[in-house]
Amino acid sequence: MCDDHHMTDSVALRSFASRFAAVRAARGPLVWGLDPAADLLQAWGLGDTADGLDRFADIMLEAAPGVVGLVKPQSAFYERHGWRGIRTLQRLIEGARGAGLLVILDVKRGDVGSTNDAYADAYLGKDAPLAADALTVHPYLGLGAMGAFVSRAQESGGCVLVVTRSSNPEGRPVQAPVEWHLLRDIGRLNAELAPGELGPIGAVVASTHVEPELDLSAAHCLFLAPGVGAQGATPGDVARVFAACPDRVMPSASRSLLAAGPDVARLRDAAGQLAAEFRELLGR
Repeated sequence: MCDDHHMTDSVALRSFASRFAAVRAARGPLVWGLDPAADLLQAWGLGDTADGLDRFADIMLEAAPGVVGLVKPQSAFYERHGWRGIRTLQRLIEGARGAGLLVILDVKRGDVGSTNDAYADAYLGKDAPLAADALTVHPYLGLGAMGAFVSRAQESGGCVLVVTRSSNPEGRPVQAPVEWHLLRDIGRLNAELAPGELGPIGAVVASTHVEPELDLSAAHCLFLAPGVGAQGATPGDVARVFAACPDRVMPSASRSLLAAGPDVARLRDAAGQLAAEFRELLGR
């Protein structure tokens, strides 16, 4: 399924969890972060310009398919180039999905009312201009305010990934008092929306912080695990933190893999080696 070059409507309507299981079986769970920061574009000799960003997208659309099953563009690195950057992001998303990759768009949106409706229209569903398979959201205006995200994700076979325990140390004072509440509420909502299955709401839980221990298996969800590589987490850390649910974790690495560029062969080798390590540690 993950090698198909065109997504059909029937595939799009399958749950994100089932589609993740398919790409995981074929390529492993590794998520390749596509984060073209200014210094990376310069280091690759592309230039920190809209043209350089376009070339970055071309390189990654050649490097990622067939090596990993998921990619995660960070929207800010594209938005900083204005309308041309957003156009490149749109092209990258469409090209990656057309190549059979699942796209997690790291946008960390979250508001209330009609604003959330507009965000959901922008990112989820086949008629969305930046249609991703999953996207990250902030929960601090309340999970109840995310109805538009959740309903659109459920209808389109997408996933909403709620930032619960991020990889940055500055987040601990804010997140620590509420993260277990978030996981509990995510679990309750998923149990209502998809009884007996993994629901359309996932959580972002990094492997760089392990205390206090969280009951991850009770959330009935998938987990995006950022922080692998440059931020200090190792594949072994991921395996330990998610030992109770290794088949539900999507570990993400960006800078440590992109450092191998811009040569496509070296990029594919670096990602392939890390993907193989995760397959061994987390199972197929």
